[in-house]
Amino acid sequence: MAEPVLLQTFNFEVTLTEAGGSGTFTDGAFAEVTGLQVEVDLKEFYEGGSNDRVVQRIGRGKYSQKLVLKRGMFSPGSGADTDLWQWLQDVVAGVRPVRRYDGTIDVLDGTGNVVATWSFRRGLPARIVGPTLNAKSGEVALEELHIAHEGLFLEGTQ
Repeated sequence: MAEPVLLQTFNFEVTLTEAGGSGTFTDGAFAEVTGLQVEVDLKEFYEGGSNDRVVQRIGRGKYSQKLVLKRGMFSPGSGADTDLWQWLQDVVAGVRPVRRYDGTIDVLDGTGNVVATWSFRRGLPARIVGPTLNAKSGEVALEELHIAHEGLFLEGTQ
């Protein structure tokens, strides 16, 4: 059995591709992605006369409610990137059809090769949060996008 390779978890790239369309948004500048999880509901059954155990049965699978993507909002010399905000503002304004995006999160090794890919289907913008602006802290101004989706998959690549 091969020895596992420990990767630096910050080396990843996010790609959003318009579902059924041609628009693509690729961003290697996301600083954090959370919500990569799948869970199964378990049903407990108690059998009469068996007081020393509980029977476990598989229920419905469910995904984390949302993926959360965080990135720096401002670039030196180019101002704010408004693409993510516009996506949610179009939904709020009633622009139809609503743009849905399929997405991938590629994890890269030290040489830039993809070693694993999470993909999701039919993502919708659920929430966007602007940066906390505090002149005293000196922190990077991060925005976060919450994406609701209809499926999350891990694909291993070699």
